Amino acid sequence: MNLAIVPVILPLAVGALCAALESERVRERLSLVGALGTLGAAVWLVGMVRQGGVVVLRAGGWPAPYGITFVVDGLGALMCGISSYVATVALWFGLKEATPRYHRYWHAGWHLLLGGMNGAFLTGDLFNLYVFFEILLIASYFLLTLGASREQAREAFTYVALNLIASTLFLVAVGLLYAATGTVNMADLARRLPNASPALVRSGVVLLATAFGLKAAVFPLYFWLPHAYAIPPGSVAAYFGGMLTKVGVYALYRLFTTLSPLGGPDPLWLGVASCTMVFGVLGALAQEEIRRILSFHIVSQIGYMILGLALGTRAGLAAGIFYVLHNIAAKTALLLVSGAVERVWGTGHLSALSGLARIQPVLGILFLIPALSLSGIPPLSGFWGKMGLLVAGVAAYGERPNPWIPLALWTSILVSLLTLASMMKIFTQAFWGPVSRRRRAGGELLVPTAAMAALTVFWGLGGRWLWELTWSAAGQLLDREGYFEAVLGGVK
Repeated sequence: MNLAIVPVILPLAVGALCAALESERVRERLSLVGALGTLGAAVWLVGMVRQGGVVVLRAGGWPAPYGITFVVDGLGALMCGISSYVATVALWFGLKEATPRYHRYWHAGWHLLLGGMNGAFLTGDLFNLYVFFEILLIASYFLLTLGASREQAREAFTYVALNLIASTLFLVAVGLLYAATGTVNMADLARRLPNASPALVRSGVVLLATAFGLKAAVFPLYFWLPHAYAIPPGSVAAYFGGMLTKVGVYALYRLFTTLSPLGGPDPLWLGVASCTMVFGVLGALAQEEIRRILSFHIVSQIGYMILGLALGTRAGLAAGIFYVLHNIAAKTALLLVSGAVERVWGTGHLSALSGLARIQPVLGILFLIPALSLSGIPPLSGFWGKMGLLVAGVAAYGERPNPWIPLALWTSILVSLLTLASMMKIFTQAFWGPVSRRRRAGGELLVPTAAMAALTVFWGLGGRWLWELTWSAAGQLLDREGYFEAVLGGVK
């Protein structure tokens, strides 16, 4: 049985069922079971790709490029797996939050978002990628504004307005590329681009890069993110902060490997990566609220992921994909800690918090593990991700010397130190010092957080197999002829 469509169809079906059910208890149980089922299917896909290479599903039996095609390669399967894991753990956490989960359609929005993300990771069609992006936008706006105040709704409107601009650019780009090639199937499109009108192709690629860059929050298009992610409840913020920008990063990886390869270290994207790292971490250092510090760090960490792509080599791509997976785990865990703090102590402002680790050492440990991982402290996963990028950068410079490479690598080291400084700022002010209020977060909030933080420990201490998966995924991204053959077969 071809399971490529299950991580997309199952959450959409569960979401529809949840919207129709009256019983809150049944809705919650169905929602959790549906998330676990989606996670199981996604893990199965990772195993299938590892064993047999690229998996292709042609909807209705229509051959590519004429029908709708789903393509599961290493990158798509890994992203599908981590998105399903984050959705499940954050949902588990959210079931203990006293907020909009009581709304009848909250679970429907949750699963609509998961189905949209998995669809974006698995589709082999540029227009369907646009459709899944729109599904993501609708679901995320719904979850952002559910139970929000007027001020929060205003911030959410800014988020939607900017994403609508990105969607418009995306749609125009699809139109230009279709006009140039007569197809929207990504494999067929990539194969025809070299013979198409250079002006149309160049315009289409620039618009796609802008649209994806806005969704990924790269410099200088990141300004919307810190405000938008400071709005929702802890579980939703963790879901968004862990995954949503990574959909944009995934799209950039797909654009600059499958559709329009960079072909080696790219000065423009090395500069974008450096500026994203620097401006994100400087923004974080200026904040006094845990959620806002973490939100600016989302921007900063995107720079590391773009650095892997900008190097344009197999080692760079593998390290970049590893870094994406590490960052999703670490960032989601930190945002869950932030959600627990806000839930129990009623605020995330550093001036109002003190001594949390003395009251509850477990919570302090659950903050420190992903915080140190994010800063690149060994032996956690962040260290190996950053080390992989440094090694890939040095190797790329050895093959094709480019002054932007050492500049980007030194920037990444400096930003790691600044990241550690901002993480210690949170720890010393909120978790250390005299005890202000004796309240404790319950196990129902700590256990899901621990389940997420454990990933960064596991990938740090025994993640060699993850390196093998990301190395394989990078090889598939660079093997364009293999991708064309898997999707198109003998079609000329």
